[in-house]
Amino acid sequence: MIIVGIILLILGFIFHIYILWIIGIILLVIGLILALLGAMGRAVGGRRHYF
Repeated sequence: MIIVGIILLILGFIFHIYILWIIGIILLVIGLILALLGAMGRAVGGRRHYF
């Protein structure tokens, strides 16, 4: 999810498409939150790690 967010951020910046920029930021933030919770040992959605 983090990688997809970064790709969408880059594509949104290159092609000047604002909606890709917003979706990329949202996916990046959600991916970072899930990765942080997984690193703390909390199982989120039945998974302990999100890669």
